[in-house]
Amino acid sequence: MTDPIADYLTRLRNAIKAGHRVVEVPASNLKKEMTRILFEKGYILNYKFIEDGPQGAIKIALKYDPVNKVNAIKGLERISTPGLRRYVGYREMPRVLNGLGIAILSTSKGVMTNKEALQEKLGGEVLCYVY
Repeated sequence: MTDPIADYLTRLRNAIKAGHRVVEVPASNLKKEMTRILFEKGYILNYKFIEDGPQGAIKIALKYDPVNKVNAIKGLERISTPGLRRYVGYREMPRVLNGLGIAILSTSKGVMTNKEALQEKLGGEVLCYVY
């Protein structure tokens, strides 16, 4: 697999389109941090790390609106790819949907959202947009 982050986002996107409640993805430290951010920002209902074998897995419970059956995640967009890495300084920090979405960045102090990186005055690699 060349791009595990794109695979992670595609699994989430496919589960949302299929209307699944739970999706299971292979685990890595970066994916665990991205999942934690999605949970803290209210895009997913819950998550659980499963230590199974050498790699493990992450079970993610997707969040749906009970009335309209609409998912909390409207879009997942991969920005930095293995062929073209996208780096930004804190002065060029991207705004997703005019501040309604989040950008997940990999910085020197760990994985964080664009708003947290702006407060810390940190730049980094823009992994994806979530809205």
